[in-house]
Amino acid sequence: MKKYNPRRRRRRKKRIKVKTKNINYKNITLLRHFISPNGKIIPRRLTKVTAKQQRKLCNSIKRARVVAFLPFISMSSF
Repeated sequence: MKKYNPRRRRRRKKRIKVKTKNINYKNITLLRHFISPNGKIIPRRLTKVTAKQQRKLCNSIKRARVVAFLPFISMSSF
């Protein structure tokens, strides 16, 4: 059993409630919550969404990139 360390803090991420019906490639405001500042898709363990929602989010983000609603990479990286 691990000992309690008072200096160690757990990082808590703000959980975003997502309805599966709202996940769409046209819903850019929702999709931006799941993209890092570098333009990468944030993993499921950090966003706390279900596997089904993560699959829909990934597909929607990729579609939005192809249609040019979202950039493939952020412009701040240049």
